[in-house]
Amino acid sequence: MKPPSAPLPPPLADPALAAMVERVDAPGMLARAVGWSEMQTGTGNLPGLAAQATALADAFAALPGEVVLEPADPVSAIDAEGRETLIERGRNLVLSVRPDAERRFLLTGHMDTVFPADTGFRNVREIEPGVLGGPGLADMKGGIAVILEALRLFENVPEAGRVGYDVMINSDEETGSGGSAALIARLARGKYAALTYEPSTLPDGTFAGARGGSGNYSVIVTGRSAHAGRNPQDGRNAVVAAAEIAVRLAALSHPDLSINPAKIEGGAANNVVPDHAVLRFNIRPKSAAAAEAFASALKALLDDVAASRDVGVHLHGGISRPPKPVDPRAQALFDTVRDCSALLGLAFARRDTGGVCDGNNIAAAHVPVVDTMGVRGGSIHSPDEFMIVDSLAERAQLSALVLHSLATRGL
Repeated sequence: MKPPSAPLPPPLADPALAAMVERVDAPGMLARAVGWSEMQTGTGNLPGLAAQATALADAFAALPGEVVLEPADPVSAIDAEGRETLIERGRNLVLSVRPDAERRFLLTGHMDTVFPADTGFRNVREIEPGVLGGPGLADMKGGIAVILEALRLFENVPEAGRVGYDVMINSDEETGSGGSAALIARLARGKYAALTYEPSTLPDGTFAGARGGSGNYSVIVTGRSAHAGRNPQDGRNAVVAAAEIAVRLAALSHPDLSINPAKIEGGAANNVVPDHAVLRFNIRPKSAAAAEAFASALKALLDDVAASRDVGVHLHGGISRPPKPVDPRAQALFDTVRDCSALLGLAFARRDTGGVCDGNNIAAAHVPVVDTMGVRGGSIHSPDEFMIVDSLAERAQLSALVLHSLATRGL
């Protein structure tokens, strides 16, 4: 396929800024994004992620600073039998540049995709002129290419020396960042602002504003088995108890909190009162207050069912993505992105969303973040995923201008 030419931005009043954005290497960005997309990196594909991490470490070594591949924390999960297991995740890339600078930023992305190692969706293809389809091309191998190019552009201006930054590319964002949550929290601490490179929420480049939170839970119910015909009264039916919890959980939903009971596992033969069940459910609170109120209501619900059904109930899980409001400093960062978009002649729009990402975790550290700085595209998490090629250069130029503004004017 023929690499695109770099789109020409409208003339910038500042010659230094104009020179900075004109250095964008659109063909190089495209080649990197395509090559990374064709590396299979589903969250559970540890060999694929290891190869991707090595390739990214080589690429980001072109920037000043130190590149480290940090091991992930083990992730705790509950299997169908109610046993706690540990899941291994891939290593996470961290680049640290000018760590002693007074003003520092955080830029984040993820190398994992939702596509397993045996996926049939493997190769990048041209859907139409200027639009490519490929696994993780928009979400977010293209976004990683934007990070690298934006920093390369920014490092060409003297103002970059005033500030520092960390880059983190994690390996488990698509499953909630359980193995990298502590790393995100550590890197976010004390940062002036953050940019995350999820694709835009719509192909027109719309940015995500406020986000709700997300939590995943497993309820392990332990009953007592008995013969379904001879002495059912001696049993304690774990499946019935789990079903009651599911129905009562659904009834707790309200406009600021959606609750989705998703799966019940367990049971036994038809002539046995089942003594084991696992209920899985997800919650989406729109505010911290809604999340706190749910935690209290959940405890009361589980205690009541345990007592009334005479079963054991154990809760595993919690909120992994806190709600992300747009506070005054976040609004100021959005204003900076809007103003820099105007300099490039790019449209700017923002809307709130129910989706979650690592931006939620960064905002929980009280750091302003815009978390859809990646490419324009769509149909993510499906074999129809696509990326608009011109957006690679657009978004790299935009990020470089945003970083320059943050370095020189601040929020």
